[in-house]
Amino acid sequence: MTGIKSIILAGGSGTRLWPLSREMYPKQFLKFGDTSLFQETVLRCLEISNISEIFVVTNEAQKFFVIGQIMEMGYTIPPENVLIEPEGKNTLPAIFFGMREIEKKFGRSVVGVFSSDHVLDRTAMQTISSAEGLASDYLVTFGVVPSFPHTGYGYIKTSEICGPGYRVSEFREKPDLETAKKYIQEGCLWNSGMFLLDTQLFFEEVKKHAPSVFACFENGKDINEIYACVDNISIDYGIMEKSDRVAVVKLEQKWSDLGNFAAIYDELEKDPAGNVVLGCDPLLLSSDGNLVYSKCGKIVSLIDIKDMVVVDTSDALLICPKSSSQKVKDVVTTLKDRKDERAEIGQTVYRPWGSYTVLEASAGHKIKNITVLPNHKLSLQLHYHRSEHWVVVKGMACVEVGGQQSFLRPGESTFIRAGEKHRLSNPGKVPLEIIEVQLGELVDEEDIVRFDDVYGRK
Repeated sequence: MTGIKSIILAGGSGTRLWPLSREMYPKQFLKFGDTSLFQETVLRCLEISNISEIFVVTNEAQKFFVIGQIMEMGYTIPPENVLIEPEGKNTLPAIFFGMREIEKKFGRSVVGVFSSDHVLDRTAMQTISSAEGLASDYLVTFGVVPSFPHTGYGYIKTSEICGPGYRVSEFREKPDLETAKKYIQEGCLWNSGMFLLDTQLFFEEVKKHAPSVFACFENGKDINEIYACVDNISIDYGIMEKSDRVAVVKLEQKWSDLGNFAAIYDELEKDPAGNVVLGCDPLLLSSDGNLVYSKCGKIVSLIDIKDMVVVDTSDALLICPKSSSQKVKDVVTTLKDRKDERAEIGQTVYRPWGSYTVLEASAGHKIKNITVLPNHKLSLQLHYHRSEHWVVVKGMACVEVGGQQSFLRPGESTFIRAGEKHRLSNPGKVPLEIIEVQLGELVDEEDIVRFDDVYGRK
């Protein structure tokens, strides 16, 4: 184990893989196999850091995904290592936040900074840790040796050798195809957005090149005050492109930022016709090169379809050419402009105690399938505008209504009138599943008054 600490940036907005990911459930928490991208990032960080040395910068909405997915792997992260940004202000403030907390806890340190939604071969951590000595003199970034002229990545041009890396001559923006080919001929590297930073050198360079950011963190009384004044700026624009103390280390290993469905397609296993099929019963006739996702219990049939993305969820359907999948974020922007909540949440919503799926809804009623994890409980709450009818489908429910506690088994039910304090919990060892029928003049998440919550929600 090295002496390197780790920061994981996990505050993504979930726009580029809509409708699979949403603002409340971004891509780093999606699972295309047994583990999510975030969990894979944690496992890579454990190659160079102890769990107590890993810090995660995220937001309030995703805090419990972070904690829950780490617990799912059998680890417990110290609560103070989960850093909550009041709002997203790009990578430089997020990294400064993490670096500041690491220095408070451990003193001067060398810190690896990683995005939570990248694919990276775990052997790359050996290359990253081998650059630890370089970090005392340089802000170290990592450049991936290109396998083809990619137009969706920035590029890094190298100069003279320094230790295990090279001095950085220039950072270059995302190019068109012909320019990308030229960059590769010049020996440029893909900009991976991963860093190895010495806390002392990092703070010196921020103070020199982004003094307003440094001043906000130095003078702010708390994180809310800091983020109210700090600039929205990336680490590349803020310091990396301005500093003369930047080095890059080559990574030969497989890497991708999974920035769109075309990148997802490239990473996943394909059938003999080159189709990637996830979660559904496919019937693909004379169709090849497609990405097809559906978990709605449907047969998905394509006829004479080539190089398309078909993503079918319970509340949204996306169809586009793979080559246009980078435009998905424009759909999300349009939904947000229309104030459509489907930009932020899907039919299934995850909570620290489990999840719920909306089965049916109208202005006056809503039917949910609720799953409560073992030894978890919802908040003690009431609703002013709706009543609720609960029917247990699986497991044992502990129900508290008006201060009276009872237990319900599969097939048993209870009724909660509007204005009654109530709480649902799962005392058992298997997930509790119930059907909830809401009836009233207001059946949305705004009509919740919490009196007690074990997860610290307001």
